[in-house]
Amino acid sequence: MISPSDPSEVLVSWQVDGVDVDATLTLPSGEGPFPAVVMVAGSGPTDRNWNSPLIPGANGSGALLAQALSGAGFVTLRYDKRPSGPNGQDKARRLMGRIDMQGHVDELAGGVQLLRESRNVDGRRLFALTNSEGCIHALHYQAQAAEEGFAGLILTSAPARVMGDLARAQVAAQLAAGPGGEALLAAYDEAMTQFTAGLNVQVSGDLPEALRNLILGITNPANQPFARELWVTDPAALVAAVTAPVLILIGKKDIQVDWQADGALFERIARNHPNVSVVYAENANHVLKHEPMERSLLTAAVALENYSSAGGDLDAEAVQVITTWLQDHGPVDRIASSVA
Repeated sequence: MISPSDPSEVLVSWQVDGVDVDATLTLPSGEGPFPAVVMVAGSGPTDRNWNSPLIPGANGSGALLAQALSGAGFVTLRYDKRPSGPNGQDKARRLMGRIDMQGHVDELAGGVQLLRESRNVDGRRLFALTNSEGCIHALHYQAQAAEEGFAGLILTSAPARVMGDLARAQVAAQLAAGPGGEALLAAYDEAMTQFTAGLNVQVSGDLPEALRNLILGITNPANQPFARELWVTDPAALVAAVTAPVLILIGKKDIQVDWQADGALFERIARNHPNVSVVYAENANHVLKHEPMERSLLTAAVALENYSSAGGDLDAEAVQVITTWLQDHGPVDRIASSVA
């Protein structure tokens, strides 16, 4: 379904399992058909603009990137995950206990189909631009799509480590700064062992509220089976299976994805897969905003406050890397969309 909005933006939607996926189509000026980019947001109930009700503030990076890419001559499609956006809470209730990995792929597939049916889009030049967890959904889509796959994928702030391992590293880093960190990490590990074994997770009421809520959020039956599927996902292995061009962009001011730890794993893949390139933006944070603060001063709390703010600009280097890569890979004769 398509409805008019601003002259350069069109509100669109499609359905997955009877639930609407709401989105915004941003159109460049001039005559098409244009190359197009589907934007896939990060973890949790993240909306089309990369905002989440779980994080105070509204960074708006998704909307800013869509505008930048439209100015560079690309159609963009950015969408709310079903449990997000204006009607997200109602949708979340309807989806309770039946959110899974395939559902995320189906959301993306519906957007791809809408673009391929648009007269404004050159279906041979269709790319994915993902953030954080969104890389997993685009990579799974690519593996299933065969000849309908993307001409190329841009994975920003992408984790390379198995998701459970990455989450543990993030928790350990935060707990290390406070008293009793080792004991709290042990409690977290015990809960996650129960979770991965398919057992009911027992969460002590003595744990700090933030840690307790984190564990409950991961293990909540309403979030299954997706959370358990996600926990064992290996993004690096998914990247290694793709034969289309892949750009991996990680900001050195990202405190959720470590440019050294995750970047090294991706670089190892790139050495044997010439279609994969890894680039680091010196001052980009997790949502590609410019972060002027020194990395050594970026605690989790400070970094979160900075990137959840409605203020701030996209990191110019990150935007330049993305637009240049897309323009370099846009010509039809350079398309490769199969998966090994």
